[in-house]
Amino acid sequence: MKKAIIIGATSGIGKALAKTLINDNYEVGITGRRTELLNELKAENTEKYYIQTLDVADTERAIEAIEKLVEELGGLDLLIISSGTGDINKTLDFQIEKRTIDVNVTGFTSIADWTFNFFEKQKYGHLVVISSVAGLRGEWQAPSYNATKAYQINYAEALRKKAKKVKSQIFVTDIRPGFVNTDMAKGEGLFWVANVDKAVKQIYSAIRRKKGVAYITKRWCFVAMILKRLPNFIYDKM
Repeated sequence: MKKAIIIGATSGIGKALAKTLINDNYEVGITGRRTELLNELKAENTEKYYIQTLDVADTERAIEAIEKLVEELGGLDLLIISSGTGDINKTLDFQIEKRTIDVNVTGFTSIADWTFNFFEKQKYGHLVVISSVAGLRGEWQAPSYNATKAYQINYAEALRKKAKKVKSQIFVTDIRPGFVNTDMAKGEGLFWVANVDKAVKQIYSAIRRKKGVAYITKRWCFVAMILKRLPNFIYDKM
């Protein structure tokens, strides 16, 4: 039976992915900060879910919790980093920025590095990063969120290149959602907001095909193309 861990499975995309994996005959380790929500999910399938409460910003304890899950699962084939945070921060409150960096950069990097090293030792594995279309350009309303997602996009690309260098069966997939109807969808002027089920169906399809990069939903690929090419003098006025 295949073994997976989802970092950030208490709600939204992470929770829906956990259910999808269970339906595809995985045993799944689920993590998050809210133990009661993890227990609610585990109650749906006590035999295939394994839980560990963790805060990714507490890097030492987070890695200890992941190692416990791997031991309980009896191995690891797939790890999905779905945890993340970000808030509208027009006043540049540093505590908001710091929390975003602690989770989306420091915590993310710690888990991504541990996972890649684990897979390199066993010669195979699949790391999935849930980044964001937001990582393609800066945004004045949420500077640290867009910036940290840009970091994740670049880090995933670096690990994907590293996987080619070590010549093992290691795959790195960067999932870049647009707006999905979760608690993370914040701000004004939201458009093309996908429901979670539709988004997760496309995400899991990309995972199964071991794609390097996937935009969710697929139409966001066109937005990404425009954002990448939009001149600064136009984007700065938006």
